[in-house]
Amino acid sequence: KAVLSRKDVDASGEIIKFDSGGMPWRNHLYDLEKEHCVDPLVKFVLYTDVSGMWRVQAVTVEGKGFENRLSLPEEWRGVRDENLTDVAGIKGCRFCHAAGFIGGNDSFEGALEMAKVALSRK
Repeated sequence: KAVLSRKDVDASGEIIKFDSGGMPWRNHLYDLEKEHCVDPLVKFVLYTDVSGMWRVQAVTVEGKGFENRLSLPEEWRGVRDENLTDVAGIKGCRFCHAAGFIGGNDSFEGALEMAKVALSRK
């Protein structure tokens, strides 16, 4: 469902939204991308964690667990809370991992904006 409705999340088709997190999704996503001839490939997945924070997670290159198709911007990496909100210019930022593979925001809209900014810099 998330793959087929990806353009409802963002016109690029490179961001998908899950109703909840906590499930393995990578291999299923790779299979669905092939099955539905997804082009361009999905770069980011948005979902909520157990605390309700929205996550923006980079999709890895298939078969390469630590290589992202696209990472979050370098200047965000390792930055948290208000400092990240200031650097990114996006309200509600919580964190960006030092490796740039995942970040968090208080809202869906904020997480979506984080993914959109990353896409705009590819």
